[in-house]
Amino acid sequence: MNHPSLTVGVGARSGVAAAELLGLIDAALTALGRSRGEVARLATVTTRAGEPGLLAAARALAVPLVGHSAEELAAVPVPTPSDVVLAATGTPGVAEAAALLSAAPGGQLLAAKRKSASATVAVAGPGPDLRHHGDAEVRTGGLVDLAVNVRTGTPPDWLREHLAATLADLAAYPDGTAARAAVAARHGRPVEEVLLTAGAAEAFVLLARVLRPRHAVVVHPQFTEPEAALRDAGHRVHRVLLSPADGFRLTPGAVPEAADLVVIGNPTNPTSVLHPGLAELARPGRTLVVDEAFVDTVPGERESLAAVRDLPGEVVVLRSLTKTWGLAGLRIGYVLAPADLIARLGAAQPLWPVSTPALAAAEACSTLAALAEAEAATHTLAGQRAHLLRGLAALPGITVHGSPAASFVLVHTPGAAELRTRLRAAGFALRRGDTFPGLGPDWLRIAVRDEATSDRFLDALSALVRN
Repeated sequence: MNHPSLTVGVGARSGVAAAELLGLIDAALTALGRSRGEVARLATVTTRAGEPGLLAAARALAVPLVGHSAEELAAVPVPTPSDVVLAATGTPGVAEAAALLSAAPGGQLLAAKRKSASATVAVAGPGPDLRHHGDAEVRTGGLVDLAVNVRTGTPPDWLREHLAATLADLAAYPDGTAARAAVAARHGRPVEEVLLTAGAAEAFVLLARVLRPRHAVVVHPQFTEPEAALRDAGHRVHRVLLSPADGFRLTPGAVPEAADLVVIGNPTNPTSVLHPGLAELARPGRTLVVDEAFVDTVPGERESLAAVRDLPGEVVVLRSLTKTWGLAGLRIGYVLAPADLIARLGAAQPLWPVSTPALAAAEACSTLAALAEAEAATHTLAGQRAHLLRGLAALPGITVHGSPAASFVLVHTPGAAELRTRLRAAGFALRRGDTFPGLGPDWLRIAVRDEATSDRFLDALSALVRN
């Protein structure tokens, strides 16, 4: 038997019968392929926690019944809020909110809520592993790497040689003055608006430590480190889940007006979607964080906010040199933001956070010649991505939602978890999708590679999905 880990949220009318509740709960569990033995608790609004029917259902399941105040539940965003429920209970969603509030931190709804004549139930479970990343897929040698989104054939020879030359300077402490100035000039900003970091991941940690949001929103599916860092720092995180039906595009009104911290990727990992008009999310009193780690894979870096300085509120742009230049092991990225926020983030850094070779990389990759090389690479990538997409479109059961714009594509296919295992046996490593909030076990992320590599992968994939 699986260890009990599920929370069943219950909204019920006065006088509801235990048999009706248990029938509804069983139907929800059966649809998920789960059982009563996996239920850890029932949860509801406090005003219903004494209902005989709910208490009897909890006894039948041998689990506790947990009550939450209407105020607590009203603070939990739910997929299907109801004005009728709000008028009756003081919260727009009892079943969904109670399930989420009682689940483990980072928990998620596992299916749409179910209704009967007198009750509503929703099932929540532990959230995805936010610390799982693509590098975990390729720790076993000998696999073709389609899991990590670093451009192959990098770093280029000229950059390797430039970095090797810095080894003679390792006895001295790092001095980031020149690198910071180079990054600032590259984006047309004062140096006071630039902070160099040990990769973009460090920037998420710094932001989580320095900011004090009242209503933090992370737009998912996206890179999971922002949410993980916020949770580690003790912040409560509200998720906005984008839908495959909308091509994973951010729709108007999706981000609550009350949000004073909003984090979104552009283009977004893992969906590869490039969102237009993110500047419209900027507000007085709001910190808008845009993760542009993959925008240098987009021709012309269109939709970038890196050089935009006149928006309301605090607009923070994060960049990484990892993907285009193949520097994941060097750890170099940077933050672009208003000078006062940069100063606060810098004060939270340890001394000498960026190594001398990493500083040299930041400076070298900001030159006109390097930018021209990166731009040329985006056009090569576009052709390689189109080739991969054509091959995927010819296969049965493989669906790509939206319009991929970055160095990877996200696909949906039933049984993806088993398919990924079989592809590993065939020599190909792909990134699992179920660790991204808003996705599940039927999603896979595939890195774009040269046409010959993609063809070998497509042949292996075709043999599996057609048999």
